[in-house]
Amino acid sequence: MKKILFPIFALLITFSALAQTDDKDTYTKIGDDAPKFSFELDKGKTVNIADYKGKLILINLFATWCPPCNTELPLVQKEIWDKHKDNKNFTFFVFGREEGWDKLIPYKAKKGFTFPILPDLKRDVFNKFAKQSIPRNILIDERGKIIYQSIGYEEKEFQSLVKLINDKLNSTTTK
Repeated sequence: MKKILFPIFALLITFSALAQTDDKDTYTKIGDDAPKFSFELDKGKTVNIADYKGKLILINLFATWCPPCNTELPLVQKEIWDKHKDNKNFTFFVFGREEGWDKLIPYKAKKGFTFPILPDLKRDVFNKFAKQSIPRNILIDERGKIIYQSIGYEEKEFQSLVKLINDKLNSTTTK
């Protein structure tokens, strides 16, 4: 009897853990094609995310008022952007949820960030990925597939993102 109950118990625990990690507020999952969308790269200059296919793309969804976002972005600057900004195989976009150029330009200058911080005033980009919760990081590979997603800021998870980016970019430069 014990031999039968243990596998059933283990299976129930596994299903319970999977149910707890099912996030109904996230519309995309790892392995999905990245959603298609356009965005304003500079005032008056619109581009499409498909224009960047062939590159490793990191998307960060944030808000200027968000404490975890303000913890994470200086680390992104130091550990990701400063290291890879000149790599032709990498691109990075930060989208300010419900924020326009009027907030983002002074915010970027005040914080000293050098990566692109772009408006998502009507949540057009954010709504492609999720219903709520920031910060979010989405990593899209060269084929346009989502290979990483995170919600919130947690140091250990952030370090796994840094490692994944480093590994992917190191493998593309050694090919």
